[in-house]
Amino acid sequence: MFERFAADARDTVVGAQEVARSREDDAIDAVHLLLSLARQEGGAGAAALAAAGVDGAGLERHVDAARRHDTLDGPALAALGIDLDEIRARTDVVFGPGALDRAGDGERARGRRNRRSHIPFTPEAKKTLELSLREAVHEGSRTIDSGHVLAAVARAKGSTAHRALVDALAEAGSDVAGLRAALAARQRRAS
Repeated sequence: MFERFAADARDTVVGAQEVARSREDDAIDAVHLLLSLARQEGGAGAAALAAAGVDGAGLERHVDAARRHDTLDGPALAALGIDLDEIRARTDVVFGPGALDRAGDGERARGRRNRRSHIPFTPEAKKTLELSLREAVHEGSRTIDSGHVLAAVARAKGSTAHRALVDALAEAGSDVAGLRAALAARQRRAS
């Protein structure tokens, strides 16, 4: 499948490894693909994000928020009578702002000691790349570009990357339909 990737999609995949390393993660997931494509000047995905009003810094903020949400499941804790927002507020008062988020950094540091030079892809990242192929086929394209990777993230409901993307789009006053329209407009101009 990788032979069908256009230069910007290849750059997305290579850049995802750099993003994972910079964030001190032990595997590449769809979030890394999303952040990587957002950083590419001139890439189809980055252009569509910009057309929808999403910038890299805003997207990164939403990724971090979505990951925090994934780490501590507020609704599950609420079902047990635990108010996560209250716990966060109390922890911040006693240990300083962001203390719960920093607690996870120790786990990452321990995992970093055993890090191999190659960072593997998670099943979520592999699924995103598979969906990008489906997006390209559906569009009738012979190659996969970063716009197809972005469309795959938009399609992968339930993933952290999807939630971050949807939240960033909403903050920009857009939505997945607006993003798809920006991708389609770019494709029409390229044809």
